[in-house]
Parts: sequence; C-alpha cells; structure tokens
Amino acid sequence: MDSKLENQLILAAQTAQENAYAPYSNYKVGAAVLTASGKIYTGANFENAAFGAGTCAERVALGAALAAGEREFVAVACVGADVSITPCGICRQALAEFGDMDVICAGENGEIRKYRLSELLPHSFSM
Repeated sequence: MDSKLENQLILAAQTAQENAYAPYSNYKVGAAVLTASGKIYTGANFENAAFGAGTCAERVALGAALAAGEREFVAVACVGADVSITPCGICRQALAEFGDMDVICAGENGEIRKYRLSELLPHSFSM
C-alpha cells in the first residue's frame, strides 16, 4: 500500500475516533477499513454500562463495510491514544474471517506501527 493511501486510511480512522463513545474507559478508538474496491469504511468504539454490550471500533468499521456489501479487505487502520494500540483478539478473529490484510496502528502523536494480520493472529480459527 502506498503512503498516500495509508495516510488517507489513518486520517479516516482519526476522524472516526472523534465520535467514539467511551465514558467509562475514556479510551477513544477510531478505525477504518480499506476494501478491495477502494472504498473506506469507518467506525468508533462505543461503551455501555453493561460492559459486554460495547463494541470495538474495528468491528464497527467492518460491520459498516459488510452492510454495504463489501467482502474483500486490503487493510485496517486503528488509532488510539498511543501506538501500542492493536485490534483486540475478537477483532483480529473477525477481520481474519476475510483473509490476511495490513494492520496500521497509529497513536495520537503520529507514531505508526504496521503489521500483517497473520502476525497478530498466527493461528486464527477457521472452519
């Protein structure tokens, strides 16, 4: 993926992060998925007083893309307070359902780390 597209994906995730609903953890996350068709779908985490009822930004973005009919993904970007952010285990497995992809993790200070999804989830569950 070229750096211009990568930056566009990170910017989309940063914009989504502004809409996160995180009154309990105060940890706002934005995510953006890039589809094979070139479209970008975004999501933000949302929390709930019943903690299990919240959803991670990566799965919100994935769900938006799936609802639009997308099934092939090139990359996902997630943005949090610092670069240590990566998709959680559930998000990794949800993304892995659609194959290996680039994972771009960015902190609010501009630092970036890149992975392949298969690096973060080397033994994903499959049918």
